Amino acid sequence: MDPDAVAKAFVEHYYSTFDTTRAGLANLYQDTSMLTFEGEKIQGSQSIVSKLTSLPFQQCKHNITTVDCQPSGPAGGMLVFVSGNLQLAGEQHALKFSQMFHLMPTPQGSFFVLNDIFRLNYA
Repeated sequence: MDPDAVAKAFVEHYYSTFDTTRAGLANLYQDTSMLTFEGEKIQGSQSIVSKLTSLPFQQCKHNITTVDCQPSGPAGGMLVFVSGNLQLAGEQHALKFSQMFHLMPTPQGSFFVLNDIFRLNYA
């Protein structure tokens, strides 16, 4: 398994799903998953997806600038750190953001998001 290839594939899937059908992210989280979104802590797949689908915009486009990853722990986890720009529909200027994912393997051979931290980066 090439961690960089896994991270790249995950990031492409995550943001294309976020940008088109946020509710489709539910299968990437589990009941033990935690999202910290701009300092607000949310736990569990349903609560996380509820938060993401209730954001005050309908359309957006993520433009990824960097993806860094590291193996994490003996269980085969992976840390993925993303930076980029978020363009909201109708807005002239993009917002800079950073997001960190802690991916853990599933018995089926894929990964789920155990931890997710999102922050807008204000200039």
